Amino acid sequence: MVKSSFISVIFQEKKEENCGSVEFQVLRFTNKIRRLTSHLELHRKDYLSQRGLRKILEKRQRLLAYLSKKNRVRYKELISQLNIRESKNR
Repeated sequence: MVKSSFISVIFQEKKEENCGSVEFQVLRFTNKIRRLTSHLELHRKDYLSQRGLRKILEKRQRLLAYLSKKNRVRYKELISQLNIRESKNR
């Protein structure tokens, strides 16, 4: 009984967050990138984390490229809110 009520609370929270939007995904990737970057400052030889960081960076870059093609205004707002540099390709 307790487990099922806990799971329903989690699903309600996820519906409110709008997890599928590009902005939300970029925000989550940015938080992961910042967390991994601080981890790698302490553990320089953690090569598996470095690989994971590169993969997350590539995913975020693809999402940002998609957003810049579809809606340039939303892209600019997101870049300014998250303090991310604009990609060199654009």
